[in-house]
Amino acid sequence: MSVLASLVQAYERLPNAPALGYSTEKVGFVISLDANGRIAHLSDLRIADGKKLSPRPMLVPQPVKRTVAVASNSFWDKTSYALGVTASEGKRTAEEHAKFVAHHEELLAGATDEGLAAFLAFLRDWGPERFAELGWPDDLKDQNVVFALESERRSGVYLHDRPAAKEALARMTGQKSGSPQICLVTGKPGPVARLHPSIKGVWGAQSSGAALISFNLDAFKSYGHEQGDNAPVGEYAAFAYTTALNRFLERGSGHRIQVGDASTVFWADSRDAVAAASAENLFREMIDPQTSEEAEAATAEEEQAANAGAARQIADKLRRLTQGEPLADIEPALAKGVRFYVLGLAPNAARLSVRFYFEGAFGELAESYRAYARDIAFEPTPSYARTPSIARFALRTAPAMRDRNGKVKFDADVVSPLLAGELLRAVLTGARFPASLLSVLLMRVRSDHYIDPLRIALVKAVIVRAMRLRGDLPKRADGTDMEDYLMRSDPDDPDPARRLGRLFAIVERAQSAALGDNINATVADKFLAAASATPGRVLPNLILNARNHHIKRLRNGHADADWIKDAEHARKVANGLDARIGRLVAAFERFPMQHSPEEQGRFLIGYYQERWGRSGDAAKDADIDDDFDASDKE
Repeated sequence: MSVLASLVQAYERLPNAPALGYSTEKVGFVISLDANGRIAHLSDLRIADGKKLSPRPMLVPQPVKRTVAVASNSFWDKTSYALGVTASEGKRTAEEHAKFVAHHEELLAGATDEGLAAFLAFLRDWGPERFAELGWPDDLKDQNVVFALESERRSGVYLHDRPAAKEALARMTGQKSGSPQICLVTGKPGPVARLHPSIKGVWGAQSSGAALISFNLDAFKSYGHEQGDNAPVGEYAAFAYTTALNRFLERGSGHRIQVGDASTVFWADSRDAVAAASAENLFREMIDPQTSEEAEAATAEEEQAANAGAARQIADKLRRLTQGEPLADIEPALAKGVRFYVLGLAPNAARLSVRFYFEGAFGELAESYRAYARDIAFEPTPSYARTPSIARFALRTAPAMRDRNGKVKFDADVVSPLLAGELLRAVLTGARFPASLLSVLLMRVRSDHYIDPLRIALVKAVIVRAMRLRGDLPKRADGTDMEDYLMRSDPDDPDPARRLGRLFAIVERAQSAALGDNINATVADKFLAAASATPGRVLPNLILNARNHHIKRLRNGHADADWIKDAEHARKVANGLDARIGRLVAAFERFPMQHSPEEQGRFLIGYYQERWGRSGDAAKDADIDDDFDASDKE
């Protein structure tokens, strides 16, 4: 099913979906009139949003598509059109207001309805100079305004809600419709949308909205067709898909997340509304996990307990899924009969680009996520309780920088938008990770010398998935694939690159034991990138230096590390480190002169797991003491 067809179906299932020709827009004020068209009251509709007032979402006649030409909305608009006043210089303000008046004179010609007659009388009598005479606030300028009869305003009934107004709008739409054509989305004959409604809420796009489909240059014409005739989409389908997409893109809709520069929306399709909602909640937790504390903070006090409980239930289902429990046992209704859609949109001038689109059974998506969670799993266990969001992983491809407080931050503007989208695509489909992802991660480690659990887990995921798809995973004794390969430290792994990473970590440990942890630049700061790429050129000198200087200093009973207790302890540590270096070096006839990107990744994994596989002084002592005992017996 195409993107547009799936969105049309989603529109038909929307709760409180606006009728054809209407949309939800932000309105700041309402001007109420008496039966003679005189101004009765000005009401501020804005609602408190923190320390500021924000316009209120309201269902109004669908706005016109404005480009360069002056065009008026029906029964509402910003003040430059509706009242002829603006806070800016407004070179076209008089023209815009004249267009607003002329449009309604044409639309309401011959109207006998009390409200519409009052509105026409107001427009004929109004002059922009009256704005200052009435003492209206400057906050009103450039806000969207609607109109109402004072007798109906308190009931929340506005002019555009009146049956006569709806009839006038329908009559105008019918007059503008051309000859019927077959809609490419629905397959039904009907009038074609020449211009599709704008889509709002995409991060980085124009605030007034952007187009997903548009033809506005001669180069886009086909066989002389102009605008929407190039790809006939019926007015109903154009309205439906844009309405559904705008609803999903709304703040707090529960149907959107941000991945790189892609505003990503998702929705489920099922005859069972409860199952569809459950699938959407579970997917959001997969891609953008939210802790129960965050869920509580985001809700009203009386709703905190219920929402926190629901968040814990979703997290528990996800935990069971990642641990291998079948989806049919966790949520039987989701295992079959639920289709799922994910659409990533990015800004492109006045248009939108489709970064990625996924459509499939939710059961297939759950299996892909299970594979992703297995690939990303890594020990030593990072400080997160759940699998982090895709956005956090994508952020690890950006340079790491430390602020004044020493906290590490990543420059989100440097994240490749294409890379972030391809990363999400790999998670959704179970396909290979982007070819450039490993190279980018290695480049970042070389440049900023920063390794954290998320970066190294992503390196591991790229390597393990590529090995699985190639059929290269090591085998267990029973002949099955070692699916948890590289997940945890394994001293028995014969992989040369991983062993060399462990060797480098021990060389670094010898330096820290001899000189302490407060030196300006460690071996890793200077040589980690070079050693991972060209171990044959770098490691021999580092090992020689470690034995001739750092281990020798420890054997002489000298150490600046806080965890070294005394001279005897220093000598014991020296023997243990030297024995470990010797055992790892003995496995090689010669060190490889160059590593491939995958080998560099395994080098970093071996280094990280050896370096941070244990924590605390007691663990350091135990590790080295064991080595000393073994070498002593030999």
